[in-house]
Amino acid sequence: MKFRLILTAAALMILAACGPTPELRNENFLRDTSFLTDEPCGAPCWRGITPGETAWNDALTIIEDDVTLDELKTESSENSPIIGAVWSQKDGDGCCQMYTEEGDTVDIIILQTAPDATLGQVIEKWGEPTYAVGEPFSDDQAVFSLFYPDIPMLVYAFVAGEAGELSDASEIIGFGYFAPDRMDLLLQASSLHIWEGYQSFADYMNSEFEVTPSITLTPIPEN
Repeated sequence: MKFRLILTAAALMILAACGPTPELRNENFLRDTSFLTDEPCGAPCWRGITPGETAWNDALTIIEDDVTLDELKTESSENSPIIGAVWSQKDGDGCCQMYTEEGDTVDIIILQTAPDATLGQVIEKWGEPTYAVGEPFSDDQAVFSLFYPDIPMLVYAFVAGEAGELSDASEIIGFGYFAPDRMDLLLQASSLHIWEGYQSFADYMNSEFEVTPSITLTPIPEN
């Protein structure tokens, strides 16, 4: 696995790793709306794992013991203490990723989900996001990463390519939780738009970024 500092990958949901043209709306991804229901725990806790608090080995045990999850694998790099873990929903597709930068505590969890929730529901629960940034994946697929720094959480909303637009009906296709210091670093390293409500992909992405990087992340060499 090639490890760039994991925050930049997480900001784009690491979707490109799923194939040359990933299918972003996938019923075989994780069936999970806990970011809305707070069950079995509320954001930024996922099934008993809270980035910045939960020990890495404890988190792996939680995933291994969950009968609804499967195919847990870990990968590491000779050039870095970063460790990654990936897994899938039972009888589903690979959906989920977790990272630790030092090997001790979980830093980030990124979860690709079936499109069972909407952006309107997210805003009703958590209020409006602070920042937004879009990424196209194909002619008819794009995703907006919506930032909730105070939680700290990212929510990923599907739009129908660069011609698509955000609305209260936009489907949520994933979410991510961050240790507070990892979220702070992500914000410092990212180009972001301030949230301006429901708009088209073009309206957001053709405008100037209101937030620009104050630091540059250095890639970590391959093994």
